Amino acid sequence: MSEPRDYRPTVFLPKTDFPMKAGLPEKEPGIAARWEAEGLYQQVRESRKGREKFILHDGPPYANGDMHIGHALNHVLKDMVVRTQTLLGKDAPYVPGWDCHGLPIEWKVEEQYRKKKLDKDQVPAKEFRAECRAYAQHWVDVQREQLKRLGIGGDWDNPYLTMQFDSEATIVAELLKFAETGQLYRGAKPVMWSPVEKTALAEAEVEYEDIVSTQIDVAFEIVESPIPELVGAHAVIWTTTPWTIPVNQALAYGPEVEYVLVDCWFAVKEDGQEFSGPSGKAMGFAARELPWFREGPRFVVAAGLLSALEERVNRSLDDIDFSPFDVGKPKFVMDVEKTFKGSDLAGTVARHPMHHLGGFFAEPRPFLPGEFVTTDSGTGLVHMAPDHGEDDFELCRHYGLLPQFVVEADGRYRDNWPWLPRTDERSMSVINPKFNAPDGPVCSDLRAAGALLSASTDYRHSYPHSWRSKAKVIFRCTPQWFVPMDHPLNRQISLCDVEEAIRSEQGENRTLRGIALAEINRVQFYPEKGRNRIGSMVEGRPDWVLSRQRAWGVPITLFVDKKSGQYLVDPAVNARIVAAVREHGVDAWSDEAAQELLGNDYKAEDYERIVDILDVWFDSGSTHAFVLESGRWPDLSWPADLYLEGSDQHRGWFQSSLLESCATRGRAPYDAVLTHGFTMASDGKKMSKSLGNTVDPNKVMETYGADIIRLWALSVDFTEDHRIGDEILKGVADQYRKLRNTFRYLLGALDGFADSERVGVEAMPELERYVLALLGQLDATLRAAVAEFDFNTYVRALTDFCNEDLSAFYFDIRKDRLYCDAPGDPRRRAYRTVLDTLFHALIRYAAPVLVFTAEEVWGTRYPDSRSVHLLEWPEVPRAAADTARWAALRTLRQQVTEAIEPLRREKQVRSSLEARVVVPAEEVPAGVDDDLLAELFISATVSRASGSGVSVSPSEDAKCGRCWRLLPEVPEDGALCARCSDVVQEMDQPA
Repeated sequence: MSEPRDYRPTVFLPKTDFPMKAGLPEKEPGIAARWEAEGLYQQVRESRKGREKFILHDGPPYANGDMHIGHALNHVLKDMVVRTQTLLGKDAPYVPGWDCHGLPIEWKVEEQYRKKKLDKDQVPAKEFRAECRAYAQHWVDVQREQLKRLGIGGDWDNPYLTMQFDSEATIVAELLKFAETGQLYRGAKPVMWSPVEKTALAEAEVEYEDIVSTQIDVAFEIVESPIPELVGAHAVIWTTTPWTIPVNQALAYGPEVEYVLVDCWFAVKEDGQEFSGPSGKAMGFAARELPWFREGPRFVVAAGLLSALEERVNRSLDDIDFSPFDVGKPKFVMDVEKTFKGSDLAGTVARHPMHHLGGFFAEPRPFLPGEFVTTDSGTGLVHMAPDHGEDDFELCRHYGLLPQFVVEADGRYRDNWPWLPRTDERSMSVINPKFNAPDGPVCSDLRAAGALLSASTDYRHSYPHSWRSKAKVIFRCTPQWFVPMDHPLNRQISLCDVEEAIRSEQGENRTLRGIALAEINRVQFYPEKGRNRIGSMVEGRPDWVLSRQRAWGVPITLFVDKKSGQYLVDPAVNARIVAAVREHGVDAWSDEAAQELLGNDYKAEDYERIVDILDVWFDSGSTHAFVLESGRWPDLSWPADLYLEGSDQHRGWFQSSLLESCATRGRAPYDAVLTHGFTMASDGKKMSKSLGNTVDPNKVMETYGADIIRLWALSVDFTEDHRIGDEILKGVADQYRKLRNTFRYLLGALDGFADSERVGVEAMPELERYVLALLGQLDATLRAAVAEFDFNTYVRALTDFCNEDLSAFYFDIRKDRLYCDAPGDPRRRAYRTVLDTLFHALIRYAAPVLVFTAEEVWGTRYPDSRSVHLLEWPEVPRAAADTARWAALRTLRQQVTEAIEPLRREKQVRSSLEARVVVPAEEVPAGVDDDLLAELFISATVSRASGSGVSVSPSEDAKCGRCWRLLPEVPEDGALCARCSDVVQEMDQPA
């Protein structure tokens, strides 16, 4: 007996050289190098020349350190925007940029000095700035290569840097626009100040951390009052900043708050009885041991906070040894003597606890009405130090109480102040916990003065810290340069009377705040909640503090008349300043150049040359001017269609750009804003080097490849905080493998495909038309996602289509046609036509996401073609399908698959091809024959019966030796079915 024929060579299996194993870490650098060598970015620019523009303006990352995972996410999102807009046929250039000035870089250079035990202040400023410039350039170069490795396409050979001379000149020019239109003033206001970095900070440069502070209750003796009973009583204030008490100038009360005057006494348990009244022993102890109690005090406090004060004072007694007094622990008790409203306190005057020092401390401390006073905590009375609080400053200024400028730049009290710490504490900064401790200099002196009621180190609260040094910041009143938020933009500020000018005109919509809020209402925000976030910030923000007391940055290029205090506004002088900076950079602003810049009409000795530098946010807020408008990048235009950054930039770059542009151009520099959340560790915690839970994108690329990071970044809901970690990356890698296998199958199944094979849509089987209809739905979904920058939906829809509609459904069903039908069979040709359509659509859809893999796939099929990234959005053929009918068929298919599975587990059948299926007749849509059902179910045969439920049994028919289907027409196992017999006979014919 002869051996049965092996029909495997007659089966048309997919054939491709495209490997299953991706090997991305090895392949991607080569692909990136080829793009650079071929000038792909310029090819894309040329291919879209003259098309509708889409301008994404890159917000500058800081040139300080390696790219981190937040950088990676941010730039992948930007790249996705640019690539999808380019795919749609638009001209979407991308010019990357870096923020190069400011404290972070200066701080790092200073650290290098500190390691060498050198003093940065002893180095010539020009030399120090050169070191900062070199430091920034180093990290620009490092980050540029890391971002290119991530597959980010852009004008990498010509990025913008805020430290380029042209950029610095434009920043100066933008500042002088503010000056020329009167939108600058110099004034003394409390600003957030870093004693460690010795400079003012903007809100965007501050982060909030929980700390534990000393909280104290301090008694101020009342010496005058329209309420006679209050004279001789003590007003109690509560604070967590003891260091501000020596700068106190007033007390604030809430006009609508209810206050009480209380008598105070101590009581103890005697003879087992509860507290029953003042104890002679306890009162004697108090008079001897508590200085504040010696005069039998009466206190003024908010009625609602009385019990909290009692509790704090009683807690402060815990550390005292009462045994020498022959009493148990006394209890501090307050009895209400009188109740009155806060407004009744008008005209009341107290004296400072340190009044014995004379001078400043002997001056009366008035009670002032403060609408900001609440009864949430404390005592309902707030001590006012105009040097160190915004509310304090505004209220005291209104009543003629001016700042004293007591605390120096490094946080120490100035040497000529009437009150100073002890000699051994003079070098302490006010942010030093020891300075504010219960045994520190302030509390010790208050205790000695009989004014400290309680002091404890247990108050937990959120407190501002410098984003860079991580040190606590303080509010400190210093002369600074400001941009007013509420001054009419069409009227120059009189520097001699700034506040009067600001108050003089109404018309909110003509102020910087009003214009900015109107623009916030106009601009599109993705997600929409960003509008309220930035809107509330702009609505409540104080005047913009422009000045910094540092060395590395763009100078505030103003000359101020020493006599009048007015800054010089002369277009000719300003033009010389801008030209000098354009030629020499920020070093052009110097004492040596002052007279040349002023020209012949002014004498340098008559003018103060401002040496402060600009807030770095003004630098980045001006990038729209020197990037979009300068002409250096002719592909760009102003305004931008989109700004895209993290949600923290609502108080940073989004806002500084908005304010700068509204003040100089009357509108926002962008039409839409897209924000993303922060990347957290896999357990949802904030990433921290100290916790060891950071994810380095450079190492991820070494392990998985850049396309995996890109797929992760575009798969998460980036509009919210999101997570990354090893397990998450493994899941993304599995998702990638499924997409790669989809393309591998398409490449193999399309081997040798030619245009002559094509079949028109109208001639295709119903299943092919259905799949094309699904492709049309996918196309619409992806277009809508691009329009909304909803890349999470984009990637999910693409992967679901590949996995569920293609791999698990269409490819599975049609593999029999591909493998076993004759090459010229119209049904096989229709399938391959659809596969070709799918390939050209899917490779374009995937290209912005998997930039390297898409190039590899495209090059595998078209090795001599130009880059996949030069292609445009696919034209998808229109195909109609009864989606409800197909939904019912897919549901029925799922039921059949589930019914076959037990037989497979029990090895009654090896595959669905050996199963005989019976389905409920009423569940089969009209017009569907059994042959189509058998194709859909990939079963031997299908029949129908009345009743409910699917039934499955092993087929008793013989098995075709080529297609492996069990069919009645096959006479015996190993013989051929009619279809396979015809194909084999044709193949056996001599050529």
